[in-house]
Amino acid sequence: MTSESTAVNLPSGEDAVEHPDENASNAEGAVADHIANGDDAAAETVSDGEDADDAAEETPLSRLEEEGDVAADYLEELLDIADIDGDIDIEVRNGRSYLSVVGDDEAEGLDILVGNDGEVLEALQELTRLSVLAATGNRSRLVLDISGYRGERSVRLQEIAEKAVERVKAGERSVHLEPMSSYERKIVHDSVAELGFGSESEGEGAARHIVVSAD
Repeated sequence: MTSESTAVNLPSGEDAVEHPDENASNAEGAVADHIANGDDAAAETVSDGEDADDAAEETPLSRLEEEGDVAADYLEELLDIADIDGDIDIEVRNGRSYLSVVGDDEAEGLDILVGNDGEVLEALQELTRLSVLAATGNRSRLVLDISGYRGERSVRLQEIAEKAVERVKAGERSVHLEPMSSYERKIVHDSVAELGFGSESEGEGAARHIVVSAD
């Protein structure tokens, strides 16, 4: 396991202090433009689906470390564009690079990079993976977290899995869950398996979801 912390100290300026609402609006617009510019490519990456992600062979540690460095540079540039303060932590574990963007209690703007139900975060993760692909020629399975969102979401996903299992126990033949990313689906699959029940993914692209059953 390797761990690295890259501090990103970005100037906010007097305008940011005197006009916080305007600064937040500008930051949100910058992020939106950045995502829009890469939206088609990100959608193409997402459409590759869970199977390609799960079938990936063990990636050498040196390549994972390189992915983390490239991704951190990309995110640092994004934070600079959006004029948002944050620290980027890099960690390699379980065959993936994990990057976390965190700020202190007074930091503002990181919530913009998460969005409603993590939608912006998922888009940024795909764009960050694309930046690694463009720089190295290698597909990346890196995971991006911002302000601890994924940890909180993981708890929620485990609760969703438990409720689905309870419904099956109560007599339902199968329970279809909401569409999720491959990363989130894996968390649910593992949670359901630990409870002694079966699950599988169905659907394509953005509609891909988990079906929980007794099998």
